[in-house]
Amino acid sequence: MDHKSFALALIAVSILITGCATAPERDGGANDPLEPLNRRVHAFNQVFDRNIARPVARGYDAALPQPVNRGISNFFRNLSEVGVLVNSALQLKPRATVITANRLLINTTFGIAGLFDVAAMMGARQKDEDFGQTLGYWGADTGPYLVLPFLGPSSLRDGTGLLVDSTWDPVYVDDAGTEIGLTVLRIVDKRARLLGTTDLLDTAAVDAYAFRRDAWLRRRVNQIYDGEPPPEALPDTGSDEGEDDFDPFSDEDDNLFEDGG
Repeated sequence: MDHKSFALALIAVSILITGCATAPERDGGANDPLEPLNRRVHAFNQVFDRNIARPVARGYDAALPQPVNRGISNFFRNLSEVGVLVNSALQLKPRATVITANRLLINTTFGIAGLFDVAAMMGARQKDEDFGQTLGYWGADTGPYLVLPFLGPSSLRDGTGLLVDSTWDPVYVDDAGTEIGLTVLRIVDKRARLLGTTDLLDTAAVDAYAFRRDAWLRRRVNQIYDGEPPPEALPDTGSDEGEDDFDPFSDEDDNLFEDGG
């Protein structure tokens, strides 16, 4: 079974998760029973990022002229609109669905395959929806917090969402060489856009693991409620870290490669 078939099978599992959850309890706590394992994966991700991902991203950022760099970022953002469109529709958000469809059409045509974000120039800002948010919107509980190797913070629900989102990701193509090349380029591009933010994070957080976990959990609740979560939906992390407005997982309001873990 390839990764797309597996992801489709997970949709059925996700529906069961949604049906068994109660809306008032979704995202209601840090829920980190796997903390010892998560901290080990977090430490591995930090070493990988410090020795491989970050140096590569710095070299990439330094080597490319800013217009080229921006064009590549816009190209991958445009590809991501497909998933945003699908999830906006699944969440029964007609306005977001129409805006995303228009952005995809305008940027793919007038923006030359998305190299230029013409839609943003016209006032249509990119939305941020994924299948993990869709599950949360319909009441699925976050489940245990997970740190994924290389990918960083996630959860049982959102890890499932990542696999399902891959079924409609245009980066996944039939040619293996092209798919690998595009995937590596997208990851390096996203990491490069996070350089300034994560450099600041390294000096800001006393416990980087707890900070990232708490900030990520709060951000996911924020995304599900479109920036207006009720107080009872916010996770009780039991920590003062991650309570301010600093978001280590955002760059220009985008949902980016979640560095380090």
